[in-house]
This record gives sequence, C-alpha cells and structure tokens, in this order.
Amino acid sequence: MEYTVQSLGKLAGVSTRTLRYYDEIELLKPARINSSGYRIYGQAEVDRLQQILFYRELGVNLERIKDIITAPTFNEADALKEHYTQLLDKRAQLDALIANVEKTIALNEGRISTMSNTEKFEGFKQQLIDENENKYGKQIREKYGDEQVNKSNQKLKNMTQDEHDEVTRLTQEVISTLAEAFKTGDPASEAAQKAAELHKQWLSYYWSEYNKEAHAGLAQMYVDDERFKAYYDDKQPGTAQFLRDAIRIYTGFKD
Repeated sequence: MEYTVQSLGKLAGVSTRTLRYYDEIELLKPARINSSGYRIYGQAEVDRLQQILFYRELGVNLERIKDIITAPTFNEADALKEHYTQLLDKRAQLDALIANVEKTIALNEGRISTMSNTEKFEGFKQQLIDENENKYGKQIREKYGDEQVNKSNQKLKNMTQDEHDEVTRLTQEVISTLAEAFKTGDPASEAAQKAAELHKQWLSYYWSEYNKEAHAGLAQMYVDDERFKAYYDDKQPGTAQFLRDAIRIYTGFKD
C-alpha cells in the first residue's frame, strides 16, 4: 500500500510539515515522486516512520535517530525489543508517580494521617534512576559493577529535597561554567579547572565515594559513548572532549 504525505501524516498522527522536514534532512525519504510531483511512501517508509516516532517518544533527538537507523548494524527487530523494554520502564516510572499523587491526595483528604517528605519525592527520584538506567545503565554497570551502581542509586533515593535542589543547581552551574571555559580553548585554564571541580562536586551527590581514577574514566566515557557525547556536544561540538581533557588534568590522569 502506498501513501501520500497527507495520508501518511493522517495515519501516523504527524503533520505534513513534519514529514516534509524529515525528507529535507534525509531522515525519511519518500519511496518515489510521482508524475504530479507528490511524495509517495511505501511499506518500508511506514516502518521507518514508526521507528522514528518510537525514538522521539523516548526523547532521542533527530540527529541521533538518523545516526541510529542509518547505521549498517541497525536491526529493526532488535530495535523493537529495545523500544518495548524502554516503554515498560517508562510505564513503571509513570506508575510510581501516579502512586505518589494518589498518596498525596489521600493525605490532603484525611484518609491517611502521615506522609514523610522523603515519600513526597520518592516517585520523582525513582523516575530519575529509571531514566539513567534506561539510557546508560548497561555501560555504567559494565564499567563500575553492579554493587557500585546500586550504592549510587540508593544514595540518590535517600537524597533530601535540599540536596536535590543543590544538585540541580550544580548541574546548571557545570554546564554554564563549561560553556565559558570552552571559549578559552584551554582545558588547563582556570575556568576549565573550575568546571572540573564543579563536576566533582556534582558527582559527590551520586557516588558513595569519590575516586580520581574513576572520575577520569567517566570523563573518557563522555567521549567514547555517543549518547554522553551528544549531551555535552549539543550546543557546541567538541565540548565532551574538552571536559574530558579538563578532568584528566584535574585528576592527574593525563596521557
């Protein structure tokens, strides 16, 4: 079965403008252009659009989606299994938040008498843990081991609201300081070393104990793993490598 831009957009619930943009950036090209100049999409394009929308639902940016689905190693069956697992994780996150809201409503209505401040934010912290596991869990566990990662997750679950607010503030400060330091082009500069120090402070809220070698190893992962790299390079390409070099200097683990 074949579809025009309009019919495919209606089928998938996306705008024709979106489909034209996907064509423009070569993310989803039509199977052919008919004699009237209309884009025509076949079954292969329908299946590819489904994959694109799955990744979009999971928060993956278009550039990264293009890299994934055009890679020679891309396997649609494996991708669907991964989507399934990630969507189950997402449902579990929503279930935790729903349970949190239900308990808060019960407290407000007087059906239960107490709800600790820790409980009030438990669903949000579990959501963060699940998201991190979903995105980076496999690589982090392979590198640092289950025990270390489980300790880190437990530390996050025990985090107070004040600590959560502080780590959120630190996250933004790391990003802004790193952006300014990147302009110097020198990972040994005062600004770059300040970014490395702030990054260490940020890690202290997640790691059970700080280790310079592990810090340097994590910084290398920011370059080696495309997902970490995409996060830091989002505004300025080369930022992940710059941060790695700054942290290597900070920790003393230079080449």
